[in-house]
Amino acid sequence: MNTDGPDPSTPILLFDSGVGGLTVLAELRRILPDAPVIYAADNAGLPYGEKSEAQIAARVAGLLGRMTERLHPRLACIACNTASTIALDAVREVLEIPIVGTVPAIKPAAAMTRSGVIGLLGTEATIRQGYVDRLEARFASDKTLLRLAAPELVAAAEARLRGERVDEAVIERTVAALRAMPGGEEIDTVVLACTHFPLVEPELAAAFGPGVQFVHGAEGIARRIASLTEGQKFRRDREDLALFTRDGETIEAYRDGLASYGLTRIEGF
Repeated sequence: MNTDGPDPSTPILLFDSGVGGLTVLAELRRILPDAPVIYAADNAGLPYGEKSEAQIAARVAGLLGRMTERLHPRLACIACNTASTIALDAVREVLEIPIVGTVPAIKPAAAMTRSGVIGLLGTEATIRQGYVDRLEARFASDKTLLRLAAPELVAAAEARLRGERVDEAVIERTVAALRAMPGGEEIDTVVLACTHFPLVEPELAAAFGPGVQFVHGAEGIARRIASLTEGQKFRRDREDLALFTRDGETIEAYRDGLASYGLTRIEGF
């Protein structure tokens, strides 16, 4: 086992457009409870799903470059499907630390489905990516994959973390749109291809009804981080930090929600 490596207090950096990556943080804490974490939310750039590929690639690579320079993490995780499917290669070229991305959980969904019909909920930018086409061709070529852009769910998840009520009409519209697609009534497995969406999984489950299972990548991402840091020591010298690219009153609304994930220090970047 490697006894060298970074100082034990060197953090893992989790990056997302908003608070969706907290679903990854929850799994990471379960697997590596002593690992110091900096959670960075690019709330100034939210939502990513409405931006062009060029805008996302430039923004994510630039921000992660500056954050790595300033924060010196041992590893960075892009805990965002949209940013990963577009900018992962560019970020890996720029940074010299390990980079873990997030991809839609099509492979496990293909193994889970019994009806052969899988729903995939993501942002507009994610569902149109060639990366998703390649995952479908590789792992679900004998299945039917129905993709739906569900940008309203991002706002619903952000509202949930602020302690606000989730708008049931948003959930119902999303489920109805997916069910209305050809073959949609046969869906028995839904891929949550945005790290925000597990935050509203209970509402989605209620709207879909019994017999539908959900899959997302948070646990697999946490396991990948653990694998890449195997043998390294961890020591948390102080509370974990949440960084936001847009500071101000809006951050205060997230304070209680962030504290529930162990993020009690909040700063602007």
